[in-house]
Amino acid sequence: MLKECIEGLQVNPQGIYVDVTFGGGGHTKEILSFITSGHVYSFDQDKDAVVNAASLDSNSFTLIEANFRHLKRFLKLNGISKVDGILADLGISSHQIDSAERGFSTRFDAELDMRMDREMTKTAKEIIATYPEKELHRIFGMYGEVTNAKTLAATLAKTRANGKISTVEELKTAIRPLATRGKENKYFAQVFQALRIEVNEELKALEELLVQTGDVIKPGGRLVVMAYHSLEDRLVKNYIGKGMFHGEPEKDVYGNYYKPFDAITRKPIEASEEEVLANKRARSAKLRIAVKL
Repeated sequence: MLKECIEGLQVNPQGIYVDVTFGGGGHTKEILSFITSGHVYSFDQDKDAVVNAASLDSNSFTLIEANFRHLKRFLKLNGISKVDGILADLGISSHQIDSAERGFSTRFDAELDMRMDREMTKTAKEIIATYPEKELHRIFGMYGEVTNAKTLAATLAKTRANGKISTVEELKTAIRPLATRGKENKYFAQVFQALRIEVNEELKALEELLVQTGDVIKPGGRLVVMAYHSLEDRLVKNYIGKGMFHGEPEKDVYGNYYKPFDAITRKPIEASEEEVLANKRARSAKLRIAVKL
């Protein structure tokens, strides 16, 4: 939904914008096409992003090699305190999925890695090998929304006692009997999602990012966020709608929530049938747009 994302930003050619998920650079390039005297700062913690950014020969572009959870700190280091808009295309990039050696995909056999930042020490393999059964139960139930998370955790604990689970195929072999026949791939995807979120602290990082956007975006500026699963989308929806992630916030004397943003899209924008046919990953995308109050 590139077109919808850029339209949501309402790019000012003289403005300052942040793409917090550079990835392959598609969104950044599109924003830059509108920029004259403005500037685009892009964040990415994956070293492969540096390679992708090499093709962007523009004085109006700066790549910041960091996790977007450090938004304010790294913008400040670049002399920026306020911006006109922030774009976040969450989740895993197509490049990461298609890189077999990264261990993100269920399609390839590889070491169970799943680190978006390969300088981090914790991997999916380490989680499976060392997390207590109770913790495995928690992450598979919470982050993967696996219905038999308790049984899954017990199975992995029993399997690892008889030998290491180090690769994608070893993990799939261990848990295949737990999946509904004919829906094994969906089950694997849920398990892999849970591990990836835990390895990269994705939901915690997203919360930290969203809170900072309220401080960084100028009044009238735009926040554009595309999420790919309900856990991410719920955080984005709650922050835009209430200014917080959990519970009920305080209201003013008129009954309005104290919040930094107002939703432009009351319901998330979803991909068209044509786009889903061209890109299967788009079928789960939910785009939300908000304006800074």
